[in-house]
Amino acid sequence: MQFKIILAFLFWGKLLLVQAQAPAPPVDSLRPVLQAHHQGRAMALRIAVPSVLVGVGVLAHSPHFNQTMYQAKLDMQAETQAAFGTLDAHGVDDYSRHVPLAIAYGLMATGHRGARPAVSFTLIYLLAHELDAGIVSNLKRLSAEPRPYDPRDLTSFPSSHTSQAFLTATLLHEQYGRQYPLVSVVGYTVAVATGTMRVLGNKHWATDVLAGAGIGFLSAETVWHVYPALVKLLPNKLGQKLLVVPTYSAGQGGGFALALQL
Repeated sequence: MQFKIILAFLFWGKLLLVQAQAPAPPVDSLRPVLQAHHQGRAMALRIAVPSVLVGVGVLAHSPHFNQTMYQAKLDMQAETQAAFGTLDAHGVDDYSRHVPLAIAYGLMATGHRGARPAVSFTLIYLLAHELDAGIVSNLKRLSAEPRPYDPRDLTSFPSSHTSQAFLTATLLHEQYGRQYPLVSVVGYTVAVATGTMRVLGNKHWATDVLAGAGIGFLSAETVWHVYPALVKLLPNKLGQKLLVVPTYSAGQGGGFALALQL
């Protein structure tokens, strides 16, 4: 059942691409037609590019899938280590994946209105995080990819750090990127840096990072665009009664909890 869910996620882009290419209904002017056409192309690219990244990671997983990509993965890792050595990030990559999310909440806390209210943004993040974590954890279990630094550790594919970094960067972009383009640049720069540290630290193959980036991006985009339809399924005014409450637990750090106003 879990494997079927993963396959459905990886190929959902193909279905959306068909929908994006469906003929538009007749309109009275050319401008709406052109606008719909450009939006369809943009949506197709936003689906196709990360899907290709995931596909590359899958094909390079084993020489039985694609010998050329598999060998390229090994050669790239060896050349990277020979050129730069093994980077000790001192745990920076454990925190950098959360930086785009921190930026988003920082902007909300300072009165900058985003595309979605704070409660909606938090719900979207929680749902996207669960979707991303479920896909990544199951792919790790199914692929059993050895890590570059330790063949006994079979949790290399895909990179969860990179997927979380691109998930939060994509949500930051959707929330504030159109209003503040530089914010998107910063968010995705941090995400790329996180993936780069995973490769330079010899913790992941480059293809693990590419697949993780694609999964994180698609997880965020899926929930962001599906969320309005999910809200309509809730009882009337229930969404207006939800609150985001900061929490802290000794030894586990801070977080958020959802509360319902009665």
